[in-house]
Amino acid sequence: MASIIMVEDDLMIADIYHKKFSTAGFDMTVVSSGREFLSRVKEKKFDIALLDMVLPEMDGVEILQELKKSGYNSEMKVFIFSNLSNKEDYDRVMENGADGFISKTQFNPSELVSEISRLVNEIVERKKNEIRQNGKAEAMEAENHDSKKKKILFIEDEKIFLEIFVKKLEDEGYKVETAKNGAWGYREALNKDFDLIITDMVMPAMDGFEIVKKLKSEEKTKDTPVIVISASSSDEKVREIKDLGVTDFFIKTRIVPSDLARRVNEILSA
Repeated sequence: MASIIMVEDDLMIADIYHKKFSTAGFDMTVVSSGREFLSRVKEKKFDIALLDMVLPEMDGVEILQELKKSGYNSEMKVFIFSNLSNKEDYDRVMENGADGFISKTQFNPSELVSEISRLVNEIVERKKNEIRQNGKAEAMEAENHDSKKKKILFIEDEKIFLEIFVKKLEDEGYKVETAKNGAWGYREALNKDFDLIITDMVMPAMDGFEIVKKLKSEEKTKDTPVIVISASSSDEKVREIKDLGVTDFFIKTRIVPSDLARRVNEILSA
């Protein structure tokens, strides 16, 4: 099972997380400070690290900066797990190399275990895709030319989610371009020609609802199929987004790359 290291200076909370993850089968290590964390990750390779923003000795950003230096496992996925979740904090950690931001207020210990299990599955699938892709790279290059591939615009700011799902779509033979905020994605959609647009609901600069609304009001993009994905959404919000004319809607925690690729194939082969 995947190995995880968490930095948590509250001993009681640390014990709860250790028990929850260990019971679920993870190789779980919990440390209480940033310096102890850096010492442990030099000694052992971990698959996932969970860092708080506010920690003794070093804060989360300082740890991220230290991880950029040589001597640390570059394949380890690092997520900030913190009560601090405003846009400035998010931008700071992403600029310093975090793979994602998980808010403590959104997940109780059991839910966090489920969320990390989902992320681990995605990481495993990404590695399999890379192996498969590398094995058939030459054949794919000869068989497919960019000019013949259907083009997809993927608007998403979560790096690990983007990596995994884009890899799968490219493996299926699509040319995928990405945009990491809503305003950027909207401009790309107007300036270029895409056969399909996929967008997250929660995005910096312009959210998914506004993106879809604007796309459906433009002559150039009004008939372009749009798939919306979201970490969570109320029934009312789902109805509102579907009423705008989107082709499909998925909850992030309920879809894997192969499911999305299969739906994209259905839409673009119709």
